[in-house]
Order: sequence, then structure tokens, then C-alpha cells
Amino acid sequence: MKIHSPLSFNVWAVVLVAFSAAADRMPQFSWDTVPRYMHVRKATAFTPEEIRYLSTFPLITFEKTTGNKTYGSTEAGTEKAAREVKSLNPDARILYYRNIIVHYSSYHADEKLAKIPDAFLADSRGNTRLVRGKVPAYDLSNSKVQQWWLDNAGWVCSSKYIDGLFVDGNIKVLEKGYLRREVGAEKKDAVIGAYHKMMKQLPQVLGADELIVANVIRARFDNAGLEYVDYFDGSYIEGFEHAVGRVSRPDYVAKGIDAIQQAARSGKLIAFTIGTGKYADTDMDDRSDAAADHKPAAFQDRLTYSLALFLVCAEKYSYFMLSDGYGVDGNQSKLWMNPPPEYNRPLGPPKGPAVRDGYVYKRSFESADVTLDIENETATIRWHDRT
Repeated sequence: MKIHSPLSFNVWAVVLVAFSAAADRMPQFSWDTVPRYMHVRKATAFTPEEIRYLSTFPLITFEKTTGNKTYGSTEAGTEKAAREVKSLNPDARILYYRNIIVHYSSYHADEKLAKIPDAFLADSRGNTRLVRGKVPAYDLSNSKVQQWWLDNAGWVCSSKYIDGLFVDGNIKVLEKGYLRREVGAEKKDAVIGAYHKMMKQLPQVLGADELIVANVIRARFDNAGLEYVDYFDGSYIEGFEHAVGRVSRPDYVAKGIDAIQQAARSGKLIAFTIGTGKYADTDMDDRSDAAADHKPAAFQDRLTYSLALFLVCAEKYSYFMLSDGYGVDGNQSKLWMNPPPEYNRPLGPPKGPAVRDGYVYKRSFESADVTLDIENETATIRWHDRT
């Protein structure tokens, strides 16, 4: 009989507690139908009907500008929307959006930021509007900026209606070439170093009960972002199809699929979003014509292909969103509150992992069979309930 020392029992107890805490903060999950994610912003208050719709999602990120016109700031608007959703679905997990590098206004925290000297990165001419030539970028090497950002995240996430933080802009920080020419190699390296320092601090700032999801898995990195994902409970997915560097589009997509599969199988949350038509890497590509050489697919074909991409990657805590834009003020989105019927079809758990043959993937679920061809950008989903 193997004898365990008291220390080994203590260590195992710590592991069990940590695992339990991680599971407790995760969203609800079911294979009954396609598990879904919502990522949304609306500058004015959501209507009661919209709140009822939002309350059907297990995981929601309220984007920048949420409620700021009605309640005065994104912080106040996010908490108000979260409070209303929670009144209908206390189990919904709601994330507060913050970009780690790009300065988007409409936050109450902007008042304190304005008092920090040299808060933004600047080029040799003193220009601070470096992101797309329009928007400032935070100088994360400034310790006061670091503390300001962390304080705001901690303050908002301390609300009982907010379950965690969505960290955007990671790719801009971690891509070594981004803004390096504008700010210089030394400053860029300092920003990267500060980012890692902040991400290590973030769980302590927010507390053990808070989710942290980041936009970080991307095939453009050597290890597709898996080298950074351990800072977080999971990753949001975008910029999935627009190849970067000297690699073909199918190989780029295959690398992304492999990274998502690895992360999902390790227990990471996956918030898989994909657009109805554009292929551009929205986190990095500033050209409006980035997808001009691609002809948009018919909506049904695009839906089937996008959903198949998700299904060959999905594991427990993977959630899907096909998006035609996150803003829902007015009639910006045709998919808002108008989900396709596929989302209601019985799915059931997977019978095993996807099987790959070249650029073709196949995977079976209890109530659906999926075939995905990423070279030809085609897919079929055979739903067993189809008459």
C-alpha cells in the first residue's frame, strides 16, 4: 500500500479546490442544441423584450458603449444590463469588456485617465492616434496606466451582477511588429513586458470567482496563441479565416482549428464568433478592402460552413455565435433576435473527436453528422431529425 504524506494530501486538496472554483465560475453548458454565445453592444438601454432574449444565453459579453448614452458610461450601462438579465436568468455569466491597448471612450474611467501624464503611446512627432490613424493606444509601460486599467477592471467586476472580464486587444500587444516602427523597438518591448505583468496580476485583482476570457487564440502566432492562453479561462475566437504571412488560407485555418481543439480539450472556454461574410482579421487589419478578393457566400451556405467549423472544434464550454455585427442600435444587425432554426435542432454530445483527412474534417454527434472542407469552404450538416 502506498503511503501519502500529509503534504501530498494538502497539495491534492488545493488542486481539488482550484478545479472546483474554476468549474463554478464557468457558464452553464448543454449539448442538447448548439451551445451559444452573445457578444453585443447597444448605446441606449435594452428594451424588456431584448433583455428577455439576452437572458436565454449562458454567456454574454457587453461590449464598449453599452448603455453609455442612457446611463452616462459603459460601466453603468453594463451593470444595468447585467442586473436586468440576472433578474430573469441568475445563472447567466456576464462579462465586462475592456481593451488592453486601444483607448475607446465612453467609460467613466476616462476621467482618471485624463490625469495621468503620458498615458498614450506616441510616435516621433508626438502623434498619439496610432491605431488605424484614429484612436490612441495605452502606454502599458507607464505604471500608473497599468494600475488605472487594473483598478477599473476590479471595480466593475466587483459588482454581484458581473461575472468576469473580456480582455480585447491582446493581439495588438503581442504581435511584435505592431506599432514597433511608430513607437520604437524599446518602447514596444516594454509594452509587451508590461502586458505579461498585468495578466499575471489580473486574477488576484478580480478574485477567484471571476471569469477571464481573452481574444488571444490566433493562428498568426507561432503556437497559435496557446503560448498565452494559460493566463485566461478561455479565448474568444475571431479573425479565423484571413491568412497572415506566407501560408495558404487552408493551412492557416487548419492551424487555427488545431489550436482551438487543443484549448477546448484542455477545459478552456471557447467563445467562437465568426462573421457572415468578411474574412478580415478585425483585430489587426486596418484596410477596408482586406476581404475584397473573397466573394461572400449565400447566407445558408455561410451558416452551415461556420457552424461546421465550430462543431469540429467544440468541447464542453464551447459556445457559438454567427455575427453580422455587434452593434444592435437601430437595425444594424439582421441576426439580432432572429436566430436561424438550426440553433433549435437537437444536437446531442459528440461521439468522439473530429477526424481529419487532408483539409476535410468529419465528426458525429448524437443527432448530427458534420463534414467540413476548409480548402473548398464547403460543409454539410446532416441533422437526424430532418424529415
